Amino acid sequence: MQDKGLYFITDAHLGAGADTLEREKALCQLLDDIAPKAAKVVFLGDMFDFWFTYRHVVPKGYTRLLGRMAQMSDAGIEMHFFVGNHDMWMFDYLQKEMGIVMHDEPEVMVFDGKRFLVGHGDGLGHLDRTYDILRWIFRNRVNQRLFSILPEWMTFGIAARWSQKHRSGKLRKKPEILEFQGDDNEGIILYCKERMMKDHFDYCVFGHRHTPLVKEISTPEGVTATYCNVGDWLIHRNYAVYADGELSLQER
Repeated sequence: MQDKGLYFITDAHLGAGADTLEREKALCQLLDDIAPKAAKVVFLGDMFDFWFTYRHVVPKGYTRLLGRMAQMSDAGIEMHFFVGNHDMWMFDYLQKEMGIVMHDEPEVMVFDGKRFLVGHGDGLGHLDRTYDILRWIFRNRVNQRLFSILPEWMTFGIAARWSQKHRSGKLRKKPEILEFQGDDNEGIILYCKERMMKDHFDYCVFGHRHTPLVKEISTPEGVTATYCNVGDWLIHRNYAVYADGELSLQER
């Protein structure tokens, strides 16, 4: 049994909304509180509403959060970051600066003898073919290099308008988007069940949906796992922790 726990945090979307600084400070307070109790901390993506790593330019702001992340990594806490659909262009900045392990796709983690299928969650289940195409365009290395040619004031301006027009802006105006749609209409759950037919997992932990939830899922063959959507720090203020042999969803 692990003496310290495994923590999951997701979807802070820092940079979106007038309350972003207050949310960042609250998030930093959470990290201060869990640091003595954490063996591993996993950020599940979209911690920033937009990020693009230029060779010599770092996005303005977020100094409090970045400082806490560096401090925890320096203290020997194992840190992971799964890029989301808003901060997919972080590349290796956090890894080089802080030793945080970066992930582009869902991965299997083993902790305390349990197997966790972990990821951000966008584009899984292929329920939205239009988004599948957009995701490929945004993650294409050639397109990323072409985008990097644009000056930073232009790229961040484009991103801010896109974000408010699309998901980040809609979530607060239309809370019904956050309602759980049922196993057959949730792309992340469909993806998890597909993976469960080929491999064993005790837990499937994701973000992206902004819908805090813990439930058992099962395949038609009766293979089961515990599914957790960690929620967010944009609408809710949730995080998940695995400690003492149990995964639980917490709220600040």
